[in-house]
Amino acid sequence: MKPRQYSCGLDAAIDVIGGRWKALILWALHHGPMRTGELRRSVSGISEKMLIQVLREMEADEIVHREVFHEVPPRVEYSLTPLGARLNEALDALGNWGEENMRAIARRRGVEPAPRH
Repeated sequence: MKPRQYSCGLDAAIDVIGGRWKALILWALHHGPMRTGELRRSVSGISEKMLIQVLREMEADEIVHREVFHEVPPRVEYSLTPLGARLNEALDALGNWGEENMRAIARRRGVEPAPRH
């Protein structure tokens, strides 16, 4: 089988953040390191199994760093790598666009927008 080729930079970026959860996890890590449980609570609707799977993919793509603290009980924290932080900066404009248009998008799609904080 021939290896996949990217047609442009956007194709490569979408491959890294594609799927339902990756961009939301990146956004959740925007303010600093988080433990697995914190991430699961921050990313509404994700199962623990899916969260772990997606975090492993993101770690392999070097956008998330996993740090294990050898304590009792063991503690694991996830944080953005410099590459992940740059990717989050690129997503900022997309997030702003979504905020500006969320109510109209939700209305057209029959979805309830989340309450503003």
